[in-house]
Amino acid sequence: MVQEQTEKIKEIIEDDIWGNIKEFLDLGFHYGEGEKSIHITIGLLLLLTAAFIITSFFLKWIRKFFTRKMETDDKLKFVSIFKFIKYVVYIVVILFTMSAAGINITILITASAALFVGLGLALQELFQDIIGGIFIILDKSLRVGDVVEVDSRVGKVFEIKLRTTRAITRDDKIIIIPNHKFISDIVYNYTQNHKTTRETVMVGVSYGSNVELVTKILEDVVSDQRAVLKSPKPFVMFEDFGDSALLFSINFFVNDSFTVQRVKSEIRYKIDAEFRNNKVTIPFPQRDVHIFQQGPFQHSNVKNSEKEWGLGDD
Repeated sequence: MVQEQTEKIKEIIEDDIWGNIKEFLDLGFHYGEGEKSIHITIGLLLLLTAAFIITSFFLKWIRKFFTRKMETDDKLKFVSIFKFIKYVVYIVVILFTMSAAGINITILITASAALFVGLGLALQELFQDIIGGIFIILDKSLRVGDVVEVDSRVGKVFEIKLRTTRAITRDDKIIIIPNHKFISDIVYNYTQNHKTTRETVMVGVSYGSNVELVTKILEDVVSDQRAVLKSPKPFVMFEDFGDSALLFSINFFVNDSFTVQRVKSEIRYKIDAEFRNNKVTIPFPQRDVHIFQQGPFQHSNVKNSEKEWGLGDD
């Protein structure tokens, strides 16, 4: 008796309740037959909605996990990057969900393969820039305020975007740097670890000059500059014996390498003035030309040679 009631309840659930639910989920658009058939039903739409909700929750958790220790500016940049990744994940979820629902997505993928290849080739550099922006944010290889040198141009970074980085040069011009440059090319970052940089000014003096006096003048000139740090202490190096001059360099440290060109210009002005006051000469390149001549040119010798070879007058 109990077994019969159980079977009746089971039949009611399978036939009536689940059967009605299944009929409701199967309502929708049906096109074609067999492997090439397409069925867009309420069940498929509900499945896609559930997949979107689960994926969104999972992506949100991943975003919080990666940004929990980031600064506010880096978080905002990562959010813009994450939106791009989210769209790609959604497309993949849609394709897998449709495949799991029994829809043959091979035709769709095959038809769009040529389009995807063309877009991939056309947008190859764009993707490189985006990936470069992601790496810049994750490994913090570049920050706003860093002084960098790219393609022999020095600039101070003031904005880092998903695809490009913007910097202002020493002559107040804006350069837009694709982010893939920071991955594929050699980039000098003057302020990555600290703001202090060592700078150099070269000068040559005439042979026979008092090298101790030259060293003292260079040290005194640099020590009077406000922008030059007292520690580490500036130092002078006797670089080499040049073709026309004794070569010296004065090395000093500054906190602002972006405006150091002005400091170097002031140092050169004062070096020139102090050299004049102390009668130290800055030479220009000189060359000695020696002309060797064995004897005076004889016209008769040319005439005699012509007769010997039969080239003279008949």
